Amino acid sequence: MTRRWIHESPARWDADKEAVLGAAPPGALDVEAFRRSSILPGDWWRVEEEGRTVAYGFMDAVWGDAEILVAVGPEAQGRGVGGFVLDRLEEEARARGLRYLYNVVRPSHPKGAEVTRWLTSRGFKDSDQGGVLRRRT
Repeated sequence: MTRRWIHESPARWDADKEAVLGAAPPGALDVEAFRRSSILPGDWWRVEEEGRTVAYGFMDAVWGDAEILVAVGPEAQGRGVGGFVLDRLEEEARARGLRYLYNVVRPSHPKGAEVTRWLTSRGFKDSDQGGVLRRRT
């Protein structure tokens, strides 16, 4: 199956984002903040398989670090799509000369421990800042 990594510029809230991000468990993301924005902050990429959007990657660069978000639609989970997104985000950060990727696992995330295990298995480490995990690019 061919996966395409597509930069969205500018990124806007749309039906595909609603299907992927809106399907996240309650408490995992602040989806309402995204829904209120006509143009979304940061850089957004979508992953397409067979012409369907199955995942999103987000990166917001601040002071040499990149906050990231990996969101995979329910039907695409468990097939390596999240790892694909994470690898592409790392490439994007490296190309921009950014030093670290970091992700904030919200305390309200119902699968926070699972997400943390997934990130740490991919080289992220606890930053001692309460739910923030970092990895050097």
